[in-house]
Amino acid sequence: METKTEKKFDAVKMARDIKDKLDAKLSKMTKAEIVAYFKEQRMKPNRVKPSA
Repeated sequence: METKTEKKFDAVKMARDIKDKLDAKLSKMTKAEIVAYFKEQRMKPNRVKPSA
């Protein structure tokens, strides 16, 4: 018998939502605008930085 626990947080859904929003935003930008966007994002103070 398999028991299922109710998810309080769905990481896959969150990652897909973020990817879709970013894709929609970037698809309307030129290459130079995309580079500027990521440079601006890198400088934000509350940014979550990946760590390994």
